[in-house]
Amino acid sequence: MAELSVNKTPFHLHHWLPGLLLTVAIAGTAAWLSNQPWLAGAGFGALTLAIILGIVLGNTLYPQLAGACDSGVMLAKQRLLRLGIILYGFRITVQQIADVGISGVLIDALVLSSTFLLTCFIGIRLLKMDRETVWLIGAGSSICGAAAVLASEPIVKAAPSKVAVAVATVVLFGTVGIVLYPLLWSLLPTVSAEHFGIFTGSTLHEVAQVVAAGHAMGAEAENTAVIAKMLRVMMLAPFLLILGSWLKRQRSQRAESSSAVSFPWFALLFIVVALFNSLHLLPANIVGTLNQLANLLLAMAMAALGLTTRFSALKQAGCKPLLLGLVMFGWLILGGGALNVLVQHFMALPHPL
Repeated sequence: MAELSVNKTPFHLHHWLPGLLLTVAIAGTAAWLSNQPWLAGAGFGALTLAIILGIVLGNTLYPQLAGACDSGVMLAKQRLLRLGIILYGFRITVQQIADVGISGVLIDALVLSSTFLLTCFIGIRLLKMDRETVWLIGAGSSICGAAAVLASEPIVKAAPSKVAVAVATVVLFGTVGIVLYPLLWSLLPTVSAEHFGIFTGSTLHEVAQVVAAGHAMGAEAENTAVIAKMLRVMMLAPFLLILGSWLKRQRSQRAESSSAVSFPWFALLFIVVALFNSLHLLPANIVGTLNQLANLLLAMAMAALGLTTRFSALKQAGCKPLLLGLVMFGWLILGGGALNVLVQHFMALPHPL
């Protein structure tokens, strides 16, 4: 019988297959729901819906199935998550960077770094929150919402309840942004569609939310927003490498050898896949299939996360994560908007040579 090791514990096929099938069923249902007009128009992607369905089942029917399904669910939440992040690189090409230009790259980098650092300062120093939840909310707000939270979890090593809190926070305020961003653009008639698209892609949380908000503002704003957003997504891998290295040094200084951070090889492979994808060596239909597989694996991981999350743990988190998410949402709009204006202004100035 085939065996697979998760967390250095062997599992036979019949141990992990039921859990995998359950996460596949949830992921498939989430994908179907995300294609329904009444949900797609609201910006609810398959990842968001997968964790919602997972949480509902995790707090109702799943406790009776946990004995048979836990092994497969943990496999989906850990190993399949990393594989999904690696395959996510097939969405990115180096050519997309050139489309946005140096100003777009600089804006994304400034928004990412300032948002994460400010989240850490406010969450840890001012709100006195636990570090793991703050780091996850910072990653989700800075880069690409739920996908960034999931990608950061293997490095941060947070409890499932903390991951769920972070995902819920970025999904909530990102969904509000779908309605708010088109309204803001209608109030700023002098701002071009291209510039507001870059602002949207560099500050709104989820890819699906950027698409929904950009679509409401027109084709030019939507295309620019998506390119800026995908460039921001591409920064996920170097972010994870830097975060993993920093956490390893921090925990080493505290002599916490038992919780040492392993090198995030999946992040490095994400970069390799993105670079390979930039060569356009694979036919479009194969790349499309790989993107669908990445969607499935990430949705399975989200479903597994939801299944292992309990409302009691979410309740214990209190209102501080929501307050932190709200403050960072305000920063992304105001501070991110200011960074967009400053960079666009200075990049437009004539050079002395």
